[in-house]
Amino acid sequence: MLRNASLSDYAFNVLLYAFLSAVFVVTFYPFWNILVVSLNDATDSVRGGLYLWPREFSLESYRSIFRNDELLLSVRVTVLRTIVGTPLTVLAISMMAYSLSKRKLILWRPLTLFFIFTMYFGGGLIPTYMVIKSLGLIDTFSVFIFPGLIGVFLMILVRTYMEQLPGELEESAKMDGANDLAIFARIVLPLCVPVLATIALFVGIGHWNSWYDSYIYTYKPELKTLQAVLVKILNQFQTGAMVSEAEQLANSSKRIPVSGESIRMAVTMVATIPIVMVYPFIQRYFVKGIMMGAIKS
Repeated sequence: MLRNASLSDYAFNVLLYAFLSAVFVVTFYPFWNILVVSLNDATDSVRGGLYLWPREFSLESYRSIFRNDELLLSVRVTVLRTIVGTPLTVLAISMMAYSLSKRKLILWRPLTLFFIFTMYFGGGLIPTYMVIKSLGLIDTFSVFIFPGLIGVFLMILVRTYMEQLPGELEESAKMDGANDLAIFARIVLPLCVPVLATIALFVGIGHWNSWYDSYIYTYKPELKTLQAVLVKILNQFQTGAMVSEAEQLANSSKRIPVSGESIRMAVTMVATIPIVMVYPFIQRYFVKGIMMGAIKS
């Protein structure tokens, strides 16, 4: 095939790879530059000119971060929130999707329209806050889990996937005496692993990156998420109206000086790297889903 390729094919491939390489550099370099600055000595970073690797390697910025109690608590809250909230949300969405995938369900159309309505219209911040307060969720860990337990858009994705499954599987299971719960747990869920892995990735990223609910619904420092603390540090560092928390961390270092900029970059890396590492583990489920579909067809 390579020998038979024409000159136009080679030119197209060269342009394609050049374009993809440019896109990769544009999207990856800012992340890499943040990593380089966070790993470089803060005093040396003031000189600028950091492009591809640190001039004077230093981990003092990360040491300063992990000596801060508020940041450590926020990491624990964010990790616990992601670990607890993601499986519960995926389970709730899959159960609702399975129910609404049955068009013979009583009031199926009104229920579907009701959930779709919530995608386009919301109560607003103040009514939502009043509802959450009346439920006693303010300043509790549950406020991170239950208000966002159901995502209608993700539910529609899972429901559409379930509707494409062969109906003969459920019919044969019912003939063997299986009820709806057994069919859902033993037949439907294993077949929906690809789409469930997809929404689990979306939900997990949403939990990890969420900061607004922590900012609005919690007041205790021990309930603040990592992203909320990161936003606080970034805002205080950029406004300059007061001594930022990043500068306080910098001044607390007794061995090697660090700066607010290096702390800011290090905190950004700490908040970003864990969720980026999830993608390779989820990708194999996508490939498995494609192979399962090819075999069935």
